[in-house]
Amino acid sequence: MHQDSGDPGARLNEFTAIVRRLRGPGGCPWDAKQTPETLKTYVLEETYELVEALDSGDPEKIKEELGDLLLHLVFLSDLYEERGHFSLVEVVAGIAAKMIHRHPHVFEGDEARTQEDLRRLWQQAKAREGKAPAGALGKVSPALPALVQAQRLGEAAARLGFDWPHVQGALDKVEEEWHEFRQALEAPPNPAREEELGDLLFALVNVGRFLNIDSEGALRRTIYKFIKRFNVVERTLAKQGKTPETSTLEEMEAIWVASKKTKAAST
Repeated sequence: MHQDSGDPGARLNEFTAIVRRLRGPGGCPWDAKQTPETLKTYVLEETYELVEALDSGDPEKIKEELGDLLLHLVFLSDLYEERGHFSLVEVVAGIAAKMIHRHPHVFEGDEARTQEDLRRLWQQAKAREGKAPAGALGKVSPALPALVQAQRLGEAAARLGFDWPHVQGALDKVEEEWHEFRQALEAPPNPAREEELGDLLFALVNVGRFLNIDSEGALRRTIYKFIKRFNVVERTLAKQGKTPETSTLEEMEAIWVASKKTKAAST
């Protein structure tokens, strides 16, 4: 059950003071030597761990991972305040002002009846901020994970009418790209293999888009499933006094298939 833990502002001030204490004289040597450059990897790790927690649906795990990510956001803000650039208060004030500015249908009386209206108002606000991208596809950030970026690019192109009328067109494209990839494999190793694999992946993402499937989430869940099943293989082999290295592919495959049947029977 949720418990009120006091004033959010006071809690955040307390947490900020803890971070500063860790970085200050007599604090933690590891924290004291960190820079924005060294923290980039940790920020990415914590972001993906939060995504994993969200996939799990476990509120306690989500709460913990939100806290871990918050640590790095406060940490970075404190680093830049030390350098005289901005403070955490300015970060919060900046995002608050941006949200008000980009939601005129909420705060300024503008009307937005459809998703297209919302998208138009958002882009108009960004343009007034001097952040209008070059070209329709320039709205998609290149910093996104590749599968997410591919899906967003497909969506942007579709809004301009550059799309198949039905999912069958996307499926046919997958068949075409699969054939070209197989042809590339028949030739000696060359850069075309990587290019054709990329084309095939992009085509599959487009199929997912037509079916309202998030390709990044779908692949992530498959990865989790693979890890769980392989863990079953390892545990089963351990009971037999074996390891994957000392077992045959046929032995591991038999356990893998059995674990799939057990999972299917329990659902």
